[in-house]
Amino acid sequence: MKKYLFPTLTIVCLLMGFLIGNAVSNKVNAQRFYIQNGQLFQQPESKVDQLLQLMDQAYVDKIDVDSITEEVMKEVVKRLDPHSAYIPKEDLEMVNSELSASFSGIGVQFSIQNDTVQVVAVISGGPCEGVGVLAGDKIVMVNDSNFTGKTITNEKVMHALRGPKGTEVKIGVMRSGSDEVYDFTITRGDIPVHSVDAKFIIEAKGQKIGFVRVNRFGENTYDEFIAALASLKGQGANAYIVDLRENSGGYMDQAIKMANEFLAKGDLIVYSEGRAYPRYEARANGSGRFQRDSLVVLIDDFSASASEIFAGAMQDNDRATIIGRRSFGKGLVQQQLPFADGSAIRLTVARYYTPSGRSIQKPYKLGEGEDYAMDLLERFEHGEFYSADSVQIADSTVYLTKKGRIVRGGGGIMPDVFVGRDTTLNTPYFNIVVNRAYTYQFAYQYTDRHRKELSQYTDWQSLEKHLLQTNWVPEFVAFAKEKGVEPNPEQLAKSKPLLVRLVNAYIVRNMLNDEGFFPLFERDDDITKKAVEILNERM
Repeated sequence: MKKYLFPTLTIVCLLMGFLIGNAVSNKVNAQRFYIQNGQLFQQPESKVDQLLQLMDQAYVDKIDVDSITEEVMKEVVKRLDPHSAYIPKEDLEMVNSELSASFSGIGVQFSIQNDTVQVVAVISGGPCEGVGVLAGDKIVMVNDSNFTGKTITNEKVMHALRGPKGTEVKIGVMRSGSDEVYDFTITRGDIPVHSVDAKFIIEAKGQKIGFVRVNRFGENTYDEFIAALASLKGQGANAYIVDLRENSGGYMDQAIKMANEFLAKGDLIVYSEGRAYPRYEARANGSGRFQRDSLVVLIDDFSASASEIFAGAMQDNDRATIIGRRSFGKGLVQQQLPFADGSAIRLTVARYYTPSGRSIQKPYKLGEGEDYAMDLLERFEHGEFYSADSVQIADSTVYLTKKGRIVRGGGGIMPDVFVGRDTTLNTPYFNIVVNRAYTYQFAYQYTDRHRKELSQYTDWQSLEKHLLQTNWVPEFVAFAKEKGVEPNPEQLAKSKPLLVRLVNAYIVRNMLNDEGFFPLFERDDDITKKAVEILNERM
């Protein structure tokens, strides 16, 4: 019976904040009031209210009830689905900024290496560009306090550097070849957050295929996406690859507007419904500018939520071929509800369904978030990342696309064309250096040492050509050995093409940002190559 009490308890707790401040009703109800020592007291609305009041008023020692309440809120919400979440006041701004079109900060991309914050890139037009902060600088001081050491985390850096627009922060940086600390006082400003990582043309068999990678669904995702498509069309593209791999989702409306560009009037995009949430349907309005262009959508294990809405709509309407691996399976609708103290809760109120009726959400049990989080590891262990035959789906229901094709439910979107992870060039040596981020670290350090030399190349093609003529592999082997990875000549020879492509791509990113990284990285990617092959067959 206990499991049925959780929703009730949760609702009571959510209402607690609203009820505590209410005025005493004009109509005295005997069940809501009691008299003690000649005084009239309001009866708490729940046992939780009553407990907190008793602790505050009668506990033997003085305690911080507000702090206890925060912990109670977190624990109560944990009893629900894995995606409902309590957001403390101090975290709310950062959480909301993840999907905003911009946030206020100093305008740098950073990486933490050797317990030091290192500037990977200075954002064009941002506050740092105007004061002289450079890529490669190491931030060692913030507001005259030391900012290095093992306690430095990504979250700590963002808390220190982000802040309200117009406020100032003082940083001290060190540069390669100098022990001097350079001080900069920076006025925080708006920093744009982009959803489209890259857009470029892939030329194959005389055809021009537009490639667009979308990393999230934020406030401006649709505007960026349609601008990218228009740019590619202007370059001669008449077929498109939309890459949603590792895109964990965001705003549903942005995915709906993107889907509308490819679908005919009246086509169902997605619907949602919940116990107290009426059915909502989103349909294409017929205004899409790319209804006749060939389309492929790329997904993987980390494609979730809004990514799955877009992919599911394209698949169920037989509008695009979905290529890759089964998506994450996050199909729950969250509504953010604020509390008076500035905190909030993201409460699941409904489920998403694809046009064929498939629930996007994979199975879960209330309160078992840890087991849920282990799902991807379990997929990996039973071979799902490498073979379609290893995919385990609980839902045996047959679902049909618009044209009558059978598609599978049970959580996530199963691709039309499965492409497993490539194992032909993988070796234990390569996996170790990648998983420990040594490839990334080496690429940054190499970039920092050769920045002046590399800066003369202004496009990724010429920079890659230069890098291919530079034999940095022995340097990398020595670097990895210093980190504790013993050289293995046989494994290194086998994985060398992968290693070279990855490190060169990182170096290109350090110098030219993502617009250079993705064309190089995707060129030899198995999933992208399969997408190009399918599109060429249609032309």
